[in-house]
Amino acid sequence: MMNLNRRSVLKGAASIAVAAASTMSLAQSKIQLIYSDTIPEQDRRAKLLMQEFGPGIGPEFDLKAYWSASLFKQGTELLAMQRGNLDMGNLSVADFQRQIPAWGIVGAPYIFRDIEHMQKVFASDVGQQLFKLAEDQLGIKVLNVNYIGMRHVNLKPKKKVMTPADLAGIKLRMPAGEGWQFVGTALGANPTPIAYTEVYTALQTGAIDAQDNPLPNNKDMKFHEVTTQIVLTGHMVNFNLLSIRKSKWDTLTAAQKERVQKAANAFGTGVTAASKKEEEDLIAFFKGQGLDVYTPNVKAFRDYALETTRKSKYVNEWIPGMLERINAL
Repeated sequence: MMNLNRRSVLKGAASIAVAAASTMSLAQSKIQLIYSDTIPEQDRRAKLLMQEFGPGIGPEFDLKAYWSASLFKQGTELLAMQRGNLDMGNLSVADFQRQIPAWGIVGAPYIFRDIEHMQKVFASDVGQQLFKLAEDQLGIKVLNVNYIGMRHVNLKPKKKVMTPADLAGIKLRMPAGEGWQFVGTALGANPTPIAYTEVYTALQTGAIDAQDNPLPNNKDMKFHEVTTQIVLTGHMVNFNLLSIRKSKWDTLTAAQKERVQKAANAFGTGVTAASKKEEEDLIAFFKGQGLDVYTPNVKAFRDYALETTRKSKYVNEWIPGMLERINAL
């Protein structure tokens, strides 16, 4: 009887060992995707990445997401991807423009008339040409362009702003990077580079006078607590580029690529819809919080920005004829 029990115990232990080894093997066989972003975990984009993209790619992938620039600082994600230290990010135009100046055309103020125009441009041969440049020169594949809102100027001082001249001397926070800084200049302000996660404190302490972001971002980051007004300049149709390291993408099977692309599209559709819906509701919210929300002389801002851009060095860095192709759409 004792021998039988011993054999049973040994058999059971062997079964457990086999099961554990099988579980470990399954975990090790999963394809790891490391994602980094500067946005906080409560941001709509963060939620949708985990709700739409994560489940959409399937159980064979292990998506590890890091928020609030806890893994890589804002503006360093692209370099981390190129070094093989990061697989994915929801990048900005400025990230691409630093290494491919021609990308700066889609980051220029007032280059897009509205969200539909922006979507048409990226769906056209213009978008395909820019995406190919990113793959060939950066080793980055763009999976989706997701709309995150119109950028407006949000100020702490109560000074009325109707034209670019009214922003003279205003320390306007812009993300780091020459392209972003130029946008601040093209609005008539004094651009100041500060990390996204540090903007609230910078406004609170007076290190800056203003910042520009889409309305949903303003609410997520609680900028309304430390500012007095929002000027609806609408100077940029803001978007992110959900991207993956090309060397990682090339390791996937055709079926896996199809699943990742489908999940990326679902994520982008969700972010775009959520951003548009929030924008519709947030003007009333900010007014309810005591902020003055108004529309300036947008034509004056547009004319000033386009003229400033026309005289800048950036126009010479754009692909010849691309501006005309964008305007024709």
